Amino acid sequence: MRRYELTVIFPLEEDQHAAGRQHLLNDLAAHGVEIEKTDETGDRDLAYEIKKRKRGKYVLFTIKADPAKITGLDRVFKLNTNLLKYLFVRVEG
Repeated sequence: MRRYELTVIFPLEEDQHAAGRQHLLNDLAAHGVEIEKTDETGDRDLAYEIKKRKRGKYVLFTIKADPAKITGLDRVFKLNTNLLKYLFVRVEG
């Protein structure tokens, strides 16, 4: 298993944030991903509009996952309408 950082941008609306976060956590658990750390970095302005929104709620997850599972998670996250953007980054060392 490798270590990754997963950055997710949620909408500011509390109901969409809660639903998106729960859906994300369920997807991670279903794919056998271990969450090591969660860091809520708060509300920020976006560099450009995403789905007609100018602000988003950023959350950084440090996870351990099998590299083959990341592709499956990418497909599942694309279907989650409560996520504005997400990014997987492999942590070296």
